[in-house]
Amino acid sequence: MPAQAVPRGTFDLRTAAHVGISVADLDRSVEFYRALTGREPAVRDETMHGMGFAQTQGLPAADLRYATFHLDNLGIDLIQFREPAGAPAQVAANRPGSMHLCFQVDDLAAVYARMREAGVEFLGEPYTFASGEVTPAEALGTEVAYFNDPDGTNLELIAPRGGFSRPS
Repeated sequence: MPAQAVPRGTFDLRTAAHVGISVADLDRSVEFYRALTGREPAVRDETMHGMGFAQTQGLPAADLRYATFHLDNLGIDLIQFREPAGAPAQVAANRPGSMHLCFQVDDLAAVYARMREAGVEFLGEPYTFASGEVTPAEALGTEVAYFNDPDGTNLELIAPRGGFSRPS
Protein backbone atom coordinates (compact mmCIF):
# COMPACT_ATOMS: atom_id res chain seq x y z
CA MET A 1 0.00 0.00 0.00
CA PRO A 2 1.51 3.38 -0.98
CA ALA A 3 2.30 5.94 1.69
CA GLN A 4 -0.33 8.59 2.31
CA ALA A 5 0.57 12.05 0.99
CA VAL A 6 0.58 14.95 3.45
CA PRO A 7 -2.75 16.73 2.99
CA ARG A 8 -2.88 20.42 2.07
CA GLY A 9 -4.75 22.68 4.47
CA THR A 10 -6.13 21.88 7.90
CA PHE A 11 -9.22 19.97 8.94
CA ASP A 12 -9.73 20.99 12.59
CA LEU A 13 -9.96 17.42 13.98
CA ARG A 14 -9.80 18.00 17.75
CA THR A 15 -11.63 15.17 19.46
CA ALA A 16 -10.66 11.51 19.33
CA ALA A 17 -13.58 9.09 19.54
CA HIS A 18 -11.81 5.78 19.96
CA VAL A 19 -8.75 3.72 19.18
CA GLY A 20 -9.27 0.40 17.42
CA ILE A 21 -7.04 -2.55 18.26
CA SER A 22 -7.08 -5.72 16.14
CA VAL A 23 -6.95 -8.82 18.33
CA ALA A 24 -6.62 -12.55 17.71
CA ASP A 25 -9.02 -13.65 20.46
CA LEU A 26 -11.76 -11.20 21.44
CA ASP A 27 -12.69 -13.03 24.65
CA ARG A 28 -9.09 -13.09 25.91
CA SER A 29 -8.63 -9.41 25.07
CA VAL A 30 -11.90 -8.40 26.75
CA GLU A 31 -10.71 -10.05 29.96
CA PHE A 32 -7.33 -8.30 29.73
CA TYR A 33 -8.81 -4.83 29.12
CA ARG A 34 -11.50 -5.41 31.75
CA ALA A 35 -8.75 -6.05 34.31
CA LEU A 36 -6.68 -3.13 33.00
CA THR A 37 -9.47 -0.52 33.03
CA GLY A 38 -11.68 -1.86 35.82
CA ARG A 39 -14.66 -1.40 33.51
CA GLU A 40 -17.14 -3.60 31.77
CA PRO A 41 -17.36 -3.32 28.00
CA ALA A 42 -20.15 -1.02 26.79
CA VAL A 43 -20.79 -3.58 24.05
CA ARG A 44 -19.40 -7.08 23.76
CA ASP A 45 -19.43 -9.73 21.07
CA GLU A 46 -21.11 -7.47 18.55
CA THR A 47 -20.57 -8.05 14.82
CA MET A 48 -19.94 -6.14 11.61
CA HIS A 49 -19.91 -7.62 8.13
CA GLY A 50 -20.73 -6.89 4.53
CA MET A 51 -19.09 -5.77 1.31
CA GLY A 52 -19.77 -2.07 1.87
CA PHE A 53 -18.02 -2.11 5.22
CA ALA A 54 -15.20 -4.27 3.81
CA GLN A 55 -14.56 -1.71 1.08
CA THR A 56 -14.22 1.09 3.66
CA GLN A 57 -11.41 -0.99 5.19
CA GLY A 58 -9.72 -1.72 1.85
CA LEU A 59 -10.53 -5.42 2.26
CA PRO A 60 -12.20 -7.89 -0.15
CA ALA A 61 -14.55 -9.06 2.64
CA ALA A 62 -15.14 -8.32 6.31
CA ASP A 63 -16.70 -10.35 9.08
CA LEU A 64 -15.68 -9.35 12.57
CA ARG A 65 -16.58 -9.43 16.26
CA TYR A 66 -15.90 -6.46 18.50
CA ALA A 67 -16.21 -5.06 21.98
CA THR A 68 -15.94 -1.47 23.18
CA PHE A 69 -14.66 -0.06 26.46
CA HIS A 70 -15.41 3.57 27.33
CA LEU A 71 -12.75 5.40 29.30
CA ASP A 72 -13.44 8.89 30.61
CA ASN A 73 -11.92 10.47 27.50
CA LEU A 74 -11.60 7.76 24.84
CA GLY A 75 -13.15 4.53 23.62
CA ILE A 76 -11.17 1.34 23.04
CA ASP A 77 -12.57 -0.92 20.30
CA LEU A 78 -11.23 -4.48 20.34
CA ILE A 79 -11.75 -6.05 16.92
CA GLN A 80 -11.37 -9.70 15.96
CA PHE A 81 -11.50 -10.21 12.20
CA ARG A 82 -12.96 -13.63 11.43
CA GLU A 83 -12.79 -12.98 7.69
CA PRO A 84 -10.25 -12.21 6.48
CA ALA A 85 -8.18 -13.22 9.49
CA GLY A 86 -4.86 -11.42 9.45
CA ALA A 87 -1.36 -12.44 10.44
CA PRO A 88 0.00 -10.88 13.64
CA ALA A 89 1.68 -7.51 13.07
CA GLN A 90 5.39 -7.17 13.64
CA VAL A 91 5.10 -4.19 15.98
CA ALA A 92 7.80 -2.47 17.98
CA ALA A 93 8.24 1.07 19.28
CA ASN A 94 10.70 1.89 16.48
CA ARG A 95 8.71 0.42 13.57
CA PRO A 96 6.89 3.02 11.44
CA GLY A 97 3.16 2.42 11.59
CA SER A 98 3.31 0.94 15.08
CA MET A 99 1.29 2.75 17.69
CA HIS A 100 0.88 2.72 21.43
CA LEU A 101 -1.99 3.50 23.75
CA CYS A 102 -1.06 5.47 26.85
CA PHE A 103 -2.90 5.45 30.18
CA GLN A 104 -2.37 8.44 32.47
CA VAL A 105 -1.92 7.66 36.16
CA ASP A 106 -1.25 9.80 39.21
CA ASP A 107 1.03 7.37 41.05
CA LEU A 108 2.99 5.32 38.54
CA ALA A 109 4.95 3.37 41.15
CA ALA A 110 1.78 2.19 42.90
CA VAL A 111 0.00 1.20 39.65
CA TYR A 112 3.15 -0.53 38.37
CA ALA A 113 3.47 -2.52 41.62
CA ARG A 114 -0.20 -3.61 41.55
CA MET A 115 0.05 -4.64 37.90
CA ARG A 116 3.27 -6.62 38.49
CA GLU A 117 1.63 -8.40 41.44
CA ALA A 118 -1.28 -9.29 39.12
CA GLY A 119 1.11 -10.85 36.59
CA VAL A 120 1.55 -8.07 34.02
CA GLU A 121 5.01 -8.29 32.45
CA PHE A 122 6.56 -4.93 31.66
CA LEU A 123 9.11 -4.34 28.90
CA GLY A 124 11.44 -2.68 31.40
CA GLU A 125 11.49 -0.94 34.74
CA PRO A 126 9.63 2.37 35.19
CA TYR A 127 11.65 5.35 34.05
CA THR A 128 11.75 9.02 35.08
CA PHE A 129 13.07 11.50 32.50
CA ALA A 130 16.14 13.31 33.80
CA SER A 131 17.92 16.52 32.83
CA GLY A 132 19.30 16.44 29.29
CA GLU A 133 17.01 13.59 28.15
CA VAL A 134 13.82 15.44 27.27
CA THR A 135 12.65 18.88 26.29
CA PRO A 136 11.02 21.10 27.32
CA ALA A 137 12.60 21.25 30.76
CA GLU A 138 9.10 21.32 32.32
CA ALA A 139 8.69 17.68 31.22
CA LEU A 140 11.50 16.58 33.55
CA GLY A 141 10.20 14.17 36.13
CA THR A 142 7.68 12.53 33.77
CA GLU A 143 7.48 8.84 34.65
CA VAL A 144 6.75 6.09 32.10
CA ALA A 145 6.48 2.30 31.95
CA TYR A 146 5.64 0.12 28.93
CA PHE A 147 3.98 -3.27 28.52
CA ASN A 148 2.08 -5.21 25.85
CA ASP A 149 -1.43 -6.58 25.60
CA PRO A 150 -1.91 -10.28 24.70
CA ASP A 151 -1.47 -9.52 20.97
CA GLY A 152 1.63 -7.37 21.40
CA THR A 153 -0.02 -3.93 21.21
CA ASN A 154 2.32 -1.53 22.99
CA LEU A 155 0.74 0.08 26.05
CA GLU A 156 2.15 2.80 28.28
CA LEU A 157 1.59 4.15 31.76
CA ILE A 158 2.52 7.81 32.22
CA ALA A 159 2.60 10.18 35.17
CA PRO A 160 3.11 13.31 33.06
CA ARG A 161 4.82 16.57 33.86
CA GLY A 162 5.05 19.78 31.86
CA GLY A 163 4.67 19.33 28.13
CA PHE A 164 3.47 15.74 28.52
CA SER A 165 0.49 16.92 30.61
CA ARG A 166 -2.80 17.46 28.87
CA PRO A 167 -4.30 20.94 29.13
CA SER A 168 -7.26 21.19 31.47
